[in-house]
Amino acid sequence: MNSSSNSHQPKKKYERNVENLTAHLEFNLIRHNIQLMKKKLNFGPEEPDSDPDLFRSRILQSRGEEGHMDDQLYYKGEHDKGVLAKGDEVKKILDKFYKRKEIQKLGADYGLDGKANKISIRDILLLLRLHFCHYHVGHCVAWTISVLAQIITNQLYFNELAHVDDLFPFFLRHAKQIFPVLDCKDDLRKISDLRIPPNWYPEARAMQRKIIFHSGPTNSGKTYHAIQKYLSAKSGVYCGPLKLLAHEIFEKSNAAGVPCDLVTGEERVTVESDGKQAAHVACTVEMCSVTTPYEVAVIDEIQMIKDPARGWAWTRALLGLCAEEIHLCGESAAIDLVTELMYTTGEDVEVRNYKRLTPISVLDHALESLDNLRPGDCIVCFSKNDIYSVSRQIEIRGLESAVIYGSLPPGTKLAQAKKFNDPDDPCKILVATDAIGMGLNLSIRRIIFYSLMKPSINEKGEREIEPITTSQALQIAGRAGRFSSKFKEGEVTTMNREDLSLLREILNRPVDPIKAAGLHPTAEQIEMFAYHLPDTTLSNLIDIFVDFSQVDGQYFVCNMDDFKFSAELIQHIPLSLRVRYVFCTAPINKKQPFVCSSLLQFARQYSRNEPLTFSWLRRYIKWPLLPPKNIKDLMDLEAVHDVLDLYLWLSYRFIDMFPDASLVRDLQKQLDDVIQDGVHNITKLIKISETYKLLNLESLSESQSRLSGTSKSQARRNRSKVLGSKAAEPLAPDAGEKSLASRLVQQGLLTADMLKQLEKEWMTQQTEHGKERTESGTYAKGTRRKKKEPDSD
Repeated sequence: MNSSSNSHQPKKKYERNVENLTAHLEFNLIRHNIQLMKKKLNFGPEEPDSDPDLFRSRILQSRGEEGHMDDQLYYKGEHDKGVLAKGDEVKKILDKFYKRKEIQKLGADYGLDGKANKISIRDILLLLRLHFCHYHVGHCVAWTISVLAQIITNQLYFNELAHVDDLFPFFLRHAKQIFPVLDCKDDLRKISDLRIPPNWYPEARAMQRKIIFHSGPTNSGKTYHAIQKYLSAKSGVYCGPLKLLAHEIFEKSNAAGVPCDLVTGEERVTVESDGKQAAHVACTVEMCSVTTPYEVAVIDEIQMIKDPARGWAWTRALLGLCAEEIHLCGESAAIDLVTELMYTTGEDVEVRNYKRLTPISVLDHALESLDNLRPGDCIVCFSKNDIYSVSRQIEIRGLESAVIYGSLPPGTKLAQAKKFNDPDDPCKILVATDAIGMGLNLSIRRIIFYSLMKPSINEKGEREIEPITTSQALQIAGRAGRFSSKFKEGEVTTMNREDLSLLREILNRPVDPIKAAGLHPTAEQIEMFAYHLPDTTLSNLIDIFVDFSQVDGQYFVCNMDDFKFSAELIQHIPLSLRVRYVFCTAPINKKQPFVCSSLLQFARQYSRNEPLTFSWLRRYIKWPLLPPKNIKDLMDLEAVHDVLDLYLWLSYRFIDMFPDASLVRDLQKQLDDVIQDGVHNITKLIKISETYKLLNLESLSESQSRLSGTSKSQARRNRSKVLGSKAAEPLAPDAGEKSLASRLVQQGLLTADMLKQLEKEWMTQQTEHGKERTESGTYAKGTRRKKKEPDSD
C-alpha cells in the first residue's frame, strides 16, 4: 500500500486492537504463557494471576529491582500497573527477530516482503513497538497484554523457556489483525490481475475486426475521411473526447439524412419518433457500448489513450467495440502502441497517413504589443487572469474580442465561436485557453502564444509550471489556417520576443511515441475487493487495488485521485458500495467548492431516500439567478451550470431519485443564456472588477462562491483585505468589522457612489472618539440591516 494508506487506515485498526487485543487472541495461548510465568515467579497453585500488583511485585523480585516505572512496558490491568520489560530491551529482541534470515524468508512466503502489497516485517514491527507503548484513552492509559509480550518477557527473564523464532506465528497473527489484506492476499491478487485485457471483451474477440489508423496533424482531413465511412455505413458509432465533438457529429449526421442519436454522460437524444434507437450514435468515448454490434466505429483522438486520468476509456473502446471496421484518428505517436495492442488480439492495423491541407509557418517576429493585432488573431493564454487582462486591454484599444475557456458551458463556447467566425460581426479577435485545441471550428489566421508556460499538477498532486509539450503546441498551433476557413494559410508566433526561439524549439521536437494505454478497475472488481475487506473505506480499497494490481508492459493503471477525492468527500454518508462507486465516478471540478458541496448534498439526499425534485433543486441553487455584475458573479454562474450537469449525469444512473432531468435541462438552457450574456459583456465585468482592485478580485478564482455558502468568518477575512488596500488606508483601524464594501461586492452591487458613501462613513468614524465612536458603530450596524432588506426580498 502507499504511504498514505499505510499510515492512516492500519493505524486506526491498530488503535482498536490496542484496547481489544486480548479478545482477538486465543485464550489458551495466553494462559499457556502465563502459566510458564507463574511457575518461574513462584506463584502458588491458588494464587490469582490476574492481580496486577502481585504480578508486578513478583517480576520485580525476580530482577531485584525497585518499583521505578520510567521507560517501562506495561500490560493492561485494572490499575494500569505491572512492569513487563524495559523499552530498549524489547527493541533489541524485536530487532534480533527481524534480522534473522529464517524470519525474513518466512515473511516473504506470507507476503511480508514489502513488494507486492508494500507491507514488510519492519512495518509490522514499527506498529508492534507501539503495541508495548501507552495509548491515552480519555484520562486513562490503556495497556495491552498479548502472547507476544509473554514470549518477549520469557526471553528477557527466562531465556531457557523460549526462542526468538517462537514469536513468528503470533507475530503473523498480530500482523493479520492489523493488515487484513494478508489473510486474503492471493484472492486479492487474482481479482486485481489486469493482465491480458483483450480477454475482457469476448464479443469483440469473437469477430475479426478491421483496424484502420488515420494518422496526421491537425487540419489534415483524417477525421473527415473516417466520418465519411461512418455516414455511408448501415450502422455506426462515433466516440469523441468532448461533448462538443459528439454534438457536432450528431448534427452533421442528421443534416446529411443519416438518423443519429446522441449519448453523453449528461444527455440522451433519440431522433426516432417512436423512441427506438437509431442505427448511428454519436457519443463521448466513456459512453460507448461494447456489446452493441456496428458496421463502422470511429474513435477520435486515439492518442488520448495515454491520458493519466481518462486513457482507460480509449483502451476500452479500442479493445471492446464490436464493429466490423474501426477507424482510429490521431497522432502518429500512437501507431506503434496500437499495432502492439492489436497484435495481442490477432488483428492487423492499416495505417493511412495524411498531410496538412494548408500551410502553416512560424513568424520571424513576435507580436510584442496588442497594438499589432489584426482580424483573425487568436491570443492563447493558460490562465483566466491572463484571459481577463488581455480582453480588457483589447477593449481599451477599441477592439471587440470573443472569449473561450474551459469552464464555460458548451453552448457559450459555441456562441463565442460563432461570433468570432461571423464575417459580419465586429468581433475579429479571439482570446482563449488551450480549450480551442479540439472541438471547435474556428476561422483563425494567426495563433499568438501569450505565454509558453502552463500550470499543471504532477503525480504527487503538486502544482508545477512548465513549458507546453510538443503535442500541445502542435495541437493549438494547428488551429490557424484551417482548410474550411477563409484563411488558407496559418501563422504562429508569440507575444514576447524571448519566447519565439523556445516556440520554434518545441515545435521542431519529435513527438515521443506513446508507450502504454490506461486501465481502470471496474465496479465489479471493487465489490469483490470489498467482500474480502468489508471494513475498508472505498478510498483505501482503491489504494489496495492499485498496489496489488498487475499489468502487462503495454498498460498502466490510470490516476484515480479524483475518484478518491469524491470517495473521501462522501465517506461518512451511508450508501451501498455500488451507489457510492457511481457517485465517485461523477465528473466534478474539485476547484469549485459549490460543485463539491453539491455532490455531498446530492449523496445525502439519496441516502435519506428523498428524491431530488425540480422544486428542491431550484431552491438549492437559489433560482432565479441574476445576470453577472462582475467576474466573481460569472464564476458563480459557471459553478451552478456544473451542478446542473452533475444532476443530469446522476439522473441517467438513478432515474427514480433524480426524476426531473427534462425540466433541469430547460433550466440549464436558461442559465446558459444568462452566462452567454455575461461573457458577451465580459469586458464590462472586467472593467468593474478592475476599478475596485482594492477588493483583490484577482484571487476570486480561488475564493468560495456565495452559492457554496461562504461563511461569516470568510466574509470577515474578505473585509480585512479591503482595509489592507491602498484606497482604504485613511480608514479606521476597526473598520474591518464593518461589512458594507465586502457585502456589496459579494452580491455584485458595488458602484462608485456606494464606494464614496462607504469611505465617507469610515472617515466619519475615524474622527469620532469614545462614546461617539460606539454610537457611530451602532448606527452603522442599523444602516447595514436596513440596506439588507431589499436584497433578502
